[in-house]
Parts: sequence; C-alpha cells; structure tokens
Amino acid sequence: MAKPSISANRATEKTIRAIDRKREQERKKMFQQARDHADLLATKLVQRLIDRGVIETTSPQTIREIVEEHLKKLPAIEDFDLQMKLAPVRTLVQDPNMVSLYFTQVIIEDLVNNPSVTDIYGADLDVYLAVDSIFKALRQQ
Repeated sequence: MAKPSISANRATEKTIRAIDRKREQERKKMFQQARDHADLLATKLVQRLIDRGVIETTSPQTIREIVEEHLKKLPAIEDFDLQMKLAPVRTLVQDPNMVSLYFTQVIIEDLVNNPSVTDIYGADLDVYLAVDSIFKALRQQ
C-alpha cells in the first residue's frame, strides 16, 4: 500500500490557518474581557496616560467615559472597521496587542479632537507603550 504524500504547501497552509484561528480566538477573548472590565480598565488607562504625561486634559472624567464607551463597544466592532482603525499603527510593534493598538489609534485620532483634551504628547510608540502597560493584562488571562 502506498504511503499518502503530504505536500509541503498543504502542511504550511494548515499551520497558517491554525495560527490565524488561535489569534482570532485570543482577540475575541481579549475584547470580551475588555468589555467585562470596562469601568476599571478605563479608570486605570486614563490615570496612566495622565501620570506618564501622554495626555493633558481639563476633564479626566470625560476622557474616562469615552474610553469606557469604546471598551464596551469593542466586541461588537466589525472586522473591517477594526482593520481600518488599526491600519496606520499596525506596524508599530512586532507582536501587538490588538486592544492596545486600537486604543492607541483612538487616542491619536479621536481624543485629540475632544474639547476636554488640551494636548497629547509623545510619538505613537510612546502612546502605545502607555496604553499597553494597562491592556497587557488582558493577554495574560
């Protein structure tokens, strides 16, 4: 009986699909956890941004409410909208936390235009590192 041949391309495709599935499951789990702990994470994030001097605001409560609202909407966001939001910062770090990337972009694009934000300081990477210092806990759970 002949041994079935396994093509290298087929094995590679299976591996790539398995990795993609794992990443998608990780992303969904992080988004659910972000929604479930939105109040605490929003408070911690705004405090971290202020402490590190990334954001200067006249109303931390307003910024916290905006962040909490985004956290609660995260699991329901369409994949296309998420990809469009992340496109400018996708290559910022090698193995990014999707939640951190999303909020980096929210801060850079959306919060900068908020009337209660005086200014946002630092490069995109500085903002990402401050955001990721809070959201990296989602990846470890």
